[in-house]
Amino acid sequence: MSGAAALIGVAALVVPAVPAGAATGATTPPPSPGEVIPGQRTATPALVEGLEEPAPDAPNAVAAARAHLAEQEDRYRIADPRRDLEPAGTFTTGDGHEIVRLRQEHRGVPVLGGQYVVRMEQRDGERVVTGTSGKYFTGLRADTTASGVDDALAVERAVDAVLSDLRARDFTAYEENGGDGGEEEGAEDGHPLTGTSNGLVVLPSGTGILTRHITVRGESPVGGEPVLREVYVDADAGYPVLQYSGIKTFGTPGAVAEGNAAGRVDTAGRAAAAGSGVTLDGRTVGLEVTLDEIRGAHVLRDTSRVDEETGRPVLSTWDARGRQVTDVAGVWPADLGEFASPGPDFGAEATEAGAVDAHWAAGQVFDWFKSKQGRHSLDGRGMSVDSLVGVTNYGQPYVNAFWDGTKMVYGTGDAEYRPLSAGLDVVGHEMTHGVVDHSADLVYAGQSGALNEAFADYFGNAIETDVYGDSMDDPDAGLLGERLCRTKAPSECALRDLNDGRTTAKSFLGVGFGTDSGGVHLNSTIFSGALWDIREDLGAALSDRVVYKALTEYLTPLDGFTQGRDAVVAAAGALGVEGQDLNAVRRAFNAHGIVANWELALGVDSDPLLERVNTTDSRLGAGGDWWVASSSNEAGTEAYSVWAGRTDGSGRLRLMSPNDGRYHVDPATDGKTVVWAAYGSGPVEVLARPIAGGPVRKLWSGRGVGHSIDVEGDTVAFEHHNHGGRRGVTYLSLKDPAAKVSVGGGTYRRASFPSLSDGRVVYQDYRRVRASYAYSTRIIDVATGEDTLLHGSEATTSLGPTAVNGRYAYWLANEVRNDGRTLLRRSALDGSGVVDLSPESGPNSLNVSDVTASEDTVTATARTGDPAIRNESLAKLWQFPGDAGQRVRVSCNRGEQLSAAAATGTRVIWLDATTGVSSVVTRARPTGRCETVPASAGAAMP
Repeated sequence: MSGAAALIGVAALVVPAVPAGAATGATTPPPSPGEVIPGQRTATPALVEGLEEPAPDAPNAVAAARAHLAEQEDRYRIADPRRDLEPAGTFTTGDGHEIVRLRQEHRGVPVLGGQYVVRMEQRDGERVVTGTSGKYFTGLRADTTASGVDDALAVERAVDAVLSDLRARDFTAYEENGGDGGEEEGAEDGHPLTGTSNGLVVLPSGTGILTRHITVRGESPVGGEPVLREVYVDADAGYPVLQYSGIKTFGTPGAVAEGNAAGRVDTAGRAAAAGSGVTLDGRTVGLEVTLDEIRGAHVLRDTSRVDEETGRPVLSTWDARGRQVTDVAGVWPADLGEFASPGPDFGAEATEAGAVDAHWAAGQVFDWFKSKQGRHSLDGRGMSVDSLVGVTNYGQPYVNAFWDGTKMVYGTGDAEYRPLSAGLDVVGHEMTHGVVDHSADLVYAGQSGALNEAFADYFGNAIETDVYGDSMDDPDAGLLGERLCRTKAPSECALRDLNDGRTTAKSFLGVGFGTDSGGVHLNSTIFSGALWDIREDLGAALSDRVVYKALTEYLTPLDGFTQGRDAVVAAAGALGVEGQDLNAVRRAFNAHGIVANWELALGVDSDPLLERVNTTDSRLGAGGDWWVASSSNEAGTEAYSVWAGRTDGSGRLRLMSPNDGRYHVDPATDGKTVVWAAYGSGPVEVLARPIAGGPVRKLWSGRGVGHSIDVEGDTVAFEHHNHGGRRGVTYLSLKDPAAKVSVGGGTYRRASFPSLSDGRVVYQDYRRVRASYAYSTRIIDVATGEDTLLHGSEATTSLGPTAVNGRYAYWLANEVRNDGRTLLRRSALDGSGVVDLSPESGPNSLNVSDVTASEDTVTATARTGDPAIRNESLAKLWQFPGDAGQRVRVSCNRGEQLSAAAATGTRVIWLDATTGVSSVVTRARPTGRCETVPASAGAAMP
């Protein structure tokens, strides 16, 4: 039987991680003055420090930086900096240093994360280059002529991929959305997503992949929260090879928006005034406000920091009460006004909405960066700062905050948590995301995303301790969000703790990008904890300068933990830190396990079958003594191929799919035949080939195919997607594929999640019955075509994946909406003997998202959802050997476990992310019980 779940790339965002010192295949640059750290999979060094080289004469800093790189081609291996490096930003530090950021292009097309930094000083009127750092990918050879896929198809495939990922992780909110008017065209999506093309981008894997960059926005069918995904679709074959979230939240992902109203408000008829307000913790604070003569009211608009020449920045706090979080996603809401009061002293409404806290705190953060680091607003050039308060989640409390690239948005809080603007560290955290966006621009996924969060945590906490005068020796000094709670103690309330002592060896959680954007919050305190230790050792002022310098002058978008360490150590040296103090910096990183080759210390209890698969959104299959998976080459540049291997790891792998430039994904096998989907520039096809060899046969073609593909003997069953994403199930014979049978796929009836065994297809049915929609689990006898009911209940609100063997049918269901739990149900093949192997409620309930079965047992992919146990909140595999209540863990691996496929007996094949890369692994029998890893205080949002 085949498993079901998304296969998501992990660890390094695009470029596979290579341990320091490992062979890169690139020629080592010649010796250079100062310290040189080689780049990974490139001949250009990652960092060159300690230079004292006069810059070539040039009219400006950008020209001087390019000329230096050209003059030192033997060192940098950048053949034509003027052609291939575009300006990405230049700024001058408070001590007169010039920092030039240059963005890489390959044959005129931007390269994701390709950025190189040149640092210079002015000495006696002359520029001197002191160092360089970043990523310039020298191995790119990809053709940049896009001829296979146009924008329209790329957008369609990108939207489909995002929906597929959302639904794979939570099936419970899918079909009921279609029920809200499902009779209308395309209403199945309920909350539609839209895609916008941003042009061509080269992904810097190996020789490069030419993609179309699509931004997908809208409302998720899972929970109704805003969606912002960056999706990269292969420009030749049309397959989405990379996607990650653009959401930048304080806690767990909650919302994101685009657009900004900076400068929208006319200043005519306005006069600055001194006001006041009461914060949510009862303090009376001064507020810089403005008398709006047109409105006849004072508004939270601070013009005290305005530069006379530019008229900026303005700090405004906007009244978003009554607005859904989706209302502020992607656009500036219409008719939004600044928070107003009849007089300059703002009253209880402004307090309760979090407006007073947001306005006061924004000024504190602005002033801290200006006075401590010489930074003029978030972009360093005086941009205005906008804060929205009072946002809800469909009228329900929204307990989160986010930066959307241009503004801050703060939720209402709930009965326990105050509005999130009540935390000065939260406001500092979100505004620091703005600083990151306008400096290192760390991509918000995987390790680079965890660095993004780590710097936001560090500066948010640093600002709070400085403003409130907290001692670094205070046990609560490292807590974030500890002031948000109405009743809980700080340690119980805090959302994260920079003193949690987490390390790479014991705490790093390898997850897919669909989970917390690749672990941006889950893994952030490993790095921010090291930074906080440095602050404790060096003192606040010096440490803050070091960390700020590393962020703004050294780091680039795709840097991970190791590059982050190198940047901080180099920045410390550049600021004159030496001796014991420099050793303290290194010691802090050592203590958190951020050292060379740290990835190699992550152990597992499973047996490897195929390491580093380098694929996105493809599942595994298993049957008999064989497993099947999609895999790219080591660099991740080749279109995916389907491989088959023996489940005990013996013998050589067999290539099943043709090398035709298409992406071959979602394979299934019964041990004799392999069936899979092929994505190219034309229709999606379902293909088949015997494991023993023979020609590849086309069985079906159409708009799209779901992840549920199965094969047994002569029969193949799969989920297909018609226009509008309406799901149906098709089964056919390998001997006569034209004589196919399809169910669902229409406006009034849909079918999904097929599984196949012993000549029977089990699937989920969703159809209109009179004025409502009914859910049921059904079974088809392939030989006779008889389609009968296994189980149906009016209590069911949604149905999920199925599995079947010679004795039982298994399926997932949800009967209590939004409870965070699902049930695993079993019945005999005639529908009798229905039992819940995993109930939806009670202390042992799980959030089950997938199921796979052998003849002997059933295995579920599930999360416990317990925020007190950090790695138990990730997807794990549970095996149910007998009746209800009996379950054991398949593996104690710490990372995410996805795409389980049951082989014979108790053996399971799955995709494991523990080591930071996606690998196909197996165990012959379950491990039983596992030790839990406690989470730090408030590791996840409540």
